[in-house]
Amino acid sequence: QVQLVESGGGSVQAGDSLRLSCVASGRTFSDHTMGWFRQAPGKARDLVAAINWAASNTYYGDFVEGRFTISRDNAKNTVYLQMNSLKPEDTAIYYCAQAGAIFTLEIWQYKSWGLGTQVTVSS
Repeated sequence: QVQLVESGGGSVQAGDSLRLSCVASGRTFSDHTMGWFRQAPGKARDLVAAINWAASNTYYGDFVEGRFTISRDNAKNTVYLQMNSLKPEDTAIYYCAQAGAIFTLEIWQYKSWGLGTQVTVSS
């Protein structure tokens, strides 16, 4: 079983940047697809970005519009989400999640989840 712990959230102004981190422990990290999801109050949980084990394949939700970058450091068991040009509509709880070895965008295939970190963007 893997444990995922997110950090880096906070309250910022529109246009600011944040860097989220997710540290994994308890199971092999380097051969798993990792994803960042977000959920705003009353809304579904959406996939923000995903990255395969080798960092050779990434995906971003349409709403990202080139503002976010997902990356990973397998030596540190850590996945990052760099968020620039933040907008009020980016306000949500951001979750880190782990899937299997095969790159996937299907939420049901992400079996391990962190507790989330709150991101609040004010105008």
